[in-house]
Amino acid sequence: EVQLVESGGGLVQPGGSLKLACAASGFTVEDVDMTWVRQAPGKAPEWVAVIDSNSDQTVYADSVKGRFTISRDNAKNTVYLQMSSLKPEDTAVYYCAIGDPAETLGSRDYWGQGTQVTVSS
Repeated sequence: EVQLVESGGGLVQPGGSLKLACAASGFTVEDVDMTWVRQAPGKAPEWVAVIDSNSDQTVYADSVKGRFTISRDNAKNTVYLQMSSLKPEDTAVYYCAIGDPAETLGSRDYWGQGTQVTVSS
């Protein structure tokens, strides 16, 4: 059974940092593209970062470029999202998902349960 379990969310002040983790089971993260997606209240989901299965190439949404870093630990079968210089507009539920951004935004079938990130003073 494919499972994705996110952790690491919480309340942080503007300018702070958080590191999210996505523990995978039932498949190998090294073999697939993995995307982090976020959804703020009342807004459509937005992809923020993707890591390619073949080349480890990473791509970021303009809104987070230079502040967020996606990475993968194959030994732990876990994908991470390091978030720095956080802003109030980063507040959202963050999900990890299997696939590239187009695939993940087209279906929630392979999303985790999400972890809440709140950026507020």
